[in-house]
Amino acid sequence: MASSDFWQRLSSSLAASSEWDAGAAGSSTRVPRGTAKMWMAMDAVTVFLAALVATLYRFRARPVEVVRSFVHGTLFHGMSVWVLLALLCGFACALIVTSRRLHLYDPMRLTNFLHEQRMSAQACLTSGLLLTGTLYLLRAAIISRVVVLETIGLVAIVLGLRRFVYRIFLYRRFDRGLDTRNVLIVGTGIEAHALRQHLDKIRHLGYTFKGFIELPGGSPYEAVTDDIVGNLETLFQNTRKQFIDEIFFTTPCERGIVKSVLEKARVHGVDLRVIPDLYDGLAWNSPIEYVGQFPTIPLHRGAVPEIGLIFKRVFDTALSVLILAFLSPLLLAVAIAVKFDSPGPVLYTSERIGKKGVVFRCIKFRTMVRDADKRRAEIMHMNERDDVLFKVSNDPRITRLGRFLRKYSLDELPQFLNVLRGDMSIVGPRPPLAGEVHKYDLDHLRRLDVTPGITGLWQVQGRQDPSFASYVSLDVTYIDNWSIWLDFKIIMRTIAVVFSGTGT
Repeated sequence: MASSDFWQRLSSSLAASSEWDAGAAGSSTRVPRGTAKMWMAMDAVTVFLAALVATLYRFRARPVEVVRSFVHGTLFHGMSVWVLLALLCGFACALIVTSRRLHLYDPMRLTNFLHEQRMSAQACLTSGLLLTGTLYLLRAAIISRVVVLETIGLVAIVLGLRRFVYRIFLYRRFDRGLDTRNVLIVGTGIEAHALRQHLDKIRHLGYTFKGFIELPGGSPYEAVTDDIVGNLETLFQNTRKQFIDEIFFTTPCERGIVKSVLEKARVHGVDLRVIPDLYDGLAWNSPIEYVGQFPTIPLHRGAVPEIGLIFKRVFDTALSVLILAFLSPLLLAVAIAVKFDSPGPVLYTSERIGKKGVVFRCIKFRTMVRDADKRRAEIMHMNERDDVLFKVSNDPRITRLGRFLRKYSLDELPQFLNVLRGDMSIVGPRPPLAGEVHKYDLDHLRRLDVTPGITGLWQVQGRQDPSFASYVSLDVTYIDNWSIWLDFKIIMRTIAVVFSGTGT
């Protein structure tokens, strides 16, 4: 059985070396990352909006009148605007600090709903008590106590509701296989088997088990033998093949082995956790982070541009809604034209491989004859690309209308529905077919590290290049240098490419 003393000595030893990641020892010392900072900003905005709504309700006034009275200092009988702002800022800061102390900014997958709601209410009440105490010390009797109480109550309700809605949204994405974290478990003993069952049973944790890694000299637990996917020598080959986000160590081993895995985890951007002894309770005083009921000691966390990715998703959703609404007459006209041009359905759906190998159905307007998939073998000898990609300029299966739709990329407009569902992004590597992925080398799988897109760097820079190596190189360049500004430039260039009619 694993020893908690072993893991404590190991984590202490690693923490003392220069290779230890600052702030990675546990949730109690972790610096807030992008998502946490976003939640903090939203909490602060909620405080000011709640105060505004409470004031409007108390004085039955219009927003413009309240703002004017606030600026001129007549809202609360001459009290300075700066004093009021300072009180609200103090309340917001107290709420943020209290929420952070209660771990409300930790990843939502690591907490349960009831505990989160209880801690959220506690943070609001604690901050509210500090606010009322400050008002008492300042003897600010001119400030309506009703407004203060209503502000605190509104903040508590809005924060609880917002977290509830976001959690429902997150769980639904987990159910569709989106935003989950793929996991490999190092070890094949009872603890490894218990952890696997725990992750499979509690789906809201958002983890997907991908296999066990066998340690040298270990005796595998017979119930999980079939799920062993490799050993330590092939560990990071498996992380690449299966798009692994986190590795869990469940069995003590030599410090050198864990140190070597930690170094490679940093290089590959994979998170690494160790599981201390679950049964003697000695590790509970260590800086730990719970995954469900399992205490873990995080040794490494990969850097993720969380704020940028959130903004990218918001941008994708907003732009897709605008495009679908604005182009709805065109979409209807194309659908009618496709229906009358040739027999068959208006839309064509095909299974594509998305982020982390998740399969989804990609939607397009049909541009080929109804039995095009069955006739593909007949024209394989006409392929103009290498053995991974398939492209025929004068494909006999394409309909007359289909050539026009492809020329101006109109056939891809329904993919904005895929963007709304979260299967695709507006900008990103094109989603490949399963048959293409089967021919990929290990390095080619990097294309699947991100959400596929309708357009991308290859579409605007190397569209006529038949080389698969160039195709992959441009996609990897996009992944390595991604930014919101790069997405914007690609969208602008895509508009020029579409109007030039270079599609085939």
